[in-house]
Amino acid sequence: MTDPAAFIRFEHDGWARVAEGYHRFFSPVTGQVIEPLLDAAHVATGVTVLDVATGPGGLAARAAAARGASVIGVDIAEPVVALAAQLNPDLDFRCADAHDLSFADESFTAVVANFLLPHLGDHRAATAEMSRVLAPGGWLAVSTWDVPERAAVLGVVVAAVAEAGGAAPAHLPAGPAFFAYSDDEALVGLLRGAGLGEVEVRRLSFTHRVASPDELWNGVLDGTVRTAALVDSQPPDVRRRIRVAFDRLAAKYAVGTGLELPVAVKIASGCRVDKDRGATRSPGAGSLGSRRR
Repeated sequence: MTDPAAFIRFEHDGWARVAEGYHRFFSPVTGQVIEPLLDAAHVATGVTVLDVATGPGGLAARAAAARGASVIGVDIAEPVVALAAQLNPDLDFRCADAHDLSFADESFTAVVANFLLPHLGDHRAATAEMSRVLAPGGWLAVSTWDVPERAAVLGVVVAAVAEAGGAAPAHLPAGPAFFAYSDDEALVGLLRGAGLGEVEVRRLSFTHRVASPDELWNGVLDGTVRTAALVDSQPPDVRRRIRVAFDRLAAKYAVGTGLELPVAVKIASGCRVDKDRGATRSPGAGSLGSRRR
């Protein structure tokens, strides 16, 4: 049984530890999704954007510099926000929990969330919040991993844990299934349930190269919260079996001295419905205000 509050605390504490490791290893991967995600959210000059789970701030920076948008980036952990501000000193970054965003209703004309979904304790609550701060006619766009078989950058470790018989220990707070929204129907239902229309899902596929199996292993363990905690919490014999299985599974992606890893991502988008008019309208500039309680 999941405990959303405990899981959110676990994620907060974990990201405070791995901010730098995530940036080193995963930013080149997640960066491949930025432009398609901005396209899905219709981000252009004059659009006000909320970047939820901004991480190191790469998407926020691209939206501002390349598209002329006005952007605020938020993340749950203070060290993550500090890193984003250090890397992008001219942009506005703030601490905020996606489940309870500190902005007024209809503050933004686009909301984007790059790989937020696997880290939420309550998907419906967070998606409702992102829809709440979105102006009618504005667009929400989110990304998440496809099934692990198609997302080898994480899937190799996940498969190795399963093969070695690794189980989640009782002391780790249970959260929603990590790959729950790799399913198109579930992803469409999540956005429609938040009052969004014109919902679409597309798959983005590409290849990511790493120099060695060690780079992949260390990158995942140094740059993730749930996956690293699962591996690190195993008894020594199980962890050894995981590494043996990992090396064998990773070998099938060997090209020359490195690995060519297939990566597949789901991108979903939807438009906020104007309930008063029963339809959508063109987005205008948002207020970027504080939430009214």
